[in-house]
Amino acid sequence: MRSPNSAYLRFLAVAYAALLSIAPGAPAPVSAADDPLGPAVEAARKTRDEKQLQSLKAQLEQMIAQNPNDAGLYLDLAKVQEYFLDVYEMPKDKKAAGEAVDKAIDAAQHSIQLNDKSGDAHSLLADLYGRKISLGNAMFAGPKFGPKVNEENAKAMALDDKNPRVWASLGRQYLMTPKMFGGDVPKAIESFQKSLAFDTSPDETWVWLAKAFQKQGDTSKAREAVQHALSLNRGSRFALTTAASLEK
Repeated sequence: MRSPNSAYLRFLAVAYAALLSIAPGAPAPVSAADDPLGPAVEAARKTRDEKQLQSLKAQLEQMIAQNPNDAGLYLDLAKVQEYFLDVYEMPKDKKAAGEAVDKAIDAAQHSIQLNDKSGDAHSLLADLYGRKISLGNAMFAGPKFGPKVNEENAKAMALDDKNPRVWASLGRQYLMTPKMFGGDVPKAIESFQKSLAFDTSPDETWVWLAKAFQKQGDTSKAREAVQHALSLNRGSRFALTTAASLEK
């Protein structure tokens, strides 16, 4: 007989495989004073332009070579690699996407090694572990990476419970976990709303809120949330895909 824990991991794996393959995580807030490349990283998040990302990657690698103990630079590099992952997933270049997520995880882990008190870094790593599941065989990757998603989100919340990315990542955890194993759509909605109360600008969090309303059966609120996302980022593939699903 399979244990409840193994059943949970199988469900979690399938959930991540179904959703995270098209759904990027929410961005962290940017402070230009602390992160000179922050605005450029945020611009690249919105466009997912490969040339722009290549330029940013080169700049970050040069800066890291000069400042190898700067956790923030590694965190920015992890974000850029995650955006490469989105670029490569569009044409279904699985090999390149796999390399991008591995590089993103490596950069996020390096950032945490240098500064393990960053809620942003732990939440990003949680999302990247979820993407790792979606790229591999979910039934094998889930048991390995599913618990790591929960662990990193728990660390992030303990460190920074007023961080919008932390709440958005927690919302994804509630949304994608089956109810019998702790999933809770109302708590997911509450988490996304708390995230947006701290920062209304992340278009991807609005899309996640729309998906939560959609799962709850409130199509009207789901359409409203996704349209808000599109008003922030008209070219968002995630928002456009979700908007289309609401019209079926």
